[in-house]
Amino acid sequence: MIAVQGEKYMYKKSSVIIGIIVIVLVTSIITFSIAAVVFLGPVFNNKYQISFDTGSVNYESIKKFNQARKALKDNYYEDVDENVLLEGAVAGMAASLDDPYTVYYTKEQMDKILEIPKKSEETYVGIGVSIIADKDGIVTVVEPFTGTPAYEAGIKQGDKIIKVNDEDVTALKDESTVVKLIKGPENTTVKITVYRPSEGRPIDFEVSRKKITVQLNIRSEVLQDNIGYIRLISFMDDKINKEFEEHLKKLLDQNIKALVIDVRDNPGGYYNKVVNIVDRIIPEGLIVYTEDRQKNVQEERSDKRELEIPLAVLINENSASASEILAGAIKDHKKGALVGTKTFGKGLVQNLLPLDDGSGIKITISRYFTPSGVCIHGTGIEPDINIDLDEKYKYTPISQIPREDDIQLKKAVEILNRLAS
Repeated sequence: MIAVQGEKYMYKKSSVIIGIIVIVLVTSIITFSIAAVVFLGPVFNNKYQISFDTGSVNYESIKKFNQARKALKDNYYEDVDENVLLEGAVAGMAASLDDPYTVYYTKEQMDKILEIPKKSEETYVGIGVSIIADKDGIVTVVEPFTGTPAYEAGIKQGDKIIKVNDEDVTALKDESTVVKLIKGPENTTVKITVYRPSEGRPIDFEVSRKKITVQLNIRSEVLQDNIGYIRLISFMDDKINKEFEEHLKKLLDQNIKALVIDVRDNPGGYYNKVVNIVDRIIPEGLIVYTEDRQKNVQEERSDKRELEIPLAVLINENSASASEILAGAIKDHKKGALVGTKTFGKGLVQNLLPLDDGSGIKITISRYFTPSGVCIHGTGIEPDINIDLDEKYKYTPISQIPREDDIQLKKAVEILNRLAS
């Protein structure tokens, strides 16, 4: 009898303990759930399908995000649209990578980027400038074309475009978007605000939009001593590789003894077009290769055909991207002498990804390397013969420098005369 009562006592005691444990577990689960709703609700709410990599994102970062969002919503002096906050957060994610070429575009900006002309024309309505995004992503004037509204207004090489019609464009980090903002109906005006480094101040220009004749992207001639000269102004041309072949053949038919290729002030262009041009110049081998984060490599190679005469390539600080692919391949294959100053240093490849609402993100997806395995991004390519122009031509486009004062070209001709003798 005593044993039976003891068993009942032990049973009751165990039941109480189990009950307490159950209560504690339930209370813990409820507390955790409340905390998750308060702090992590927007993150894990399946309705909005917001998710993070739980292996790399810590709780404090998510908590801070929600605290900042709530602080802005509760304390800002005007009503806050949380969709605007999220739009800013998306743009901030791209900007936080500290890569001027990785950029978020709103739907309106994407519409401008993706605008396709109705037909290919030899003229356009604009102000007449060639531009490039500098190392900070600020769109910079490479050349105001002679006789155009930009040239007549006083816009100069090196001017950094910071506003178009009072709209800040420094965050766009994309030449094509800024160009589309500048273009408009003929005989209307556009306000261009530039920062001029040489004067350390912003300057406003009211520039008339006029019909601009499209600049040829390639020019050629025979210089003194029977040396050929080809200037590649831009690789942003679907036919530039075919045009190069035509110009080269015309010069070779005139029995030139050597060739100068000038890519000074050439901001780059289509990757596959410059690869085709380099293929015509260098011997069989590697032209360039790209490598992504997963170490996936994609190579571009040349065939056995090559240029059989002495070669010099003119480069400067505005020779960028595709121009550097050409210069790097020629240098690494020892196919010609590079003359001038160090190149721009852009060795990254981008891809434009549209998002469901019409906005988009341009993302740097890989780096490119010269045949010797060098990624020149941020460093540029050093010339074999380093020679700068006279200081008075520091902010003068190559096309506007008198031939008799172009000491870089003169040096290239001197080298080629020596090699061809």
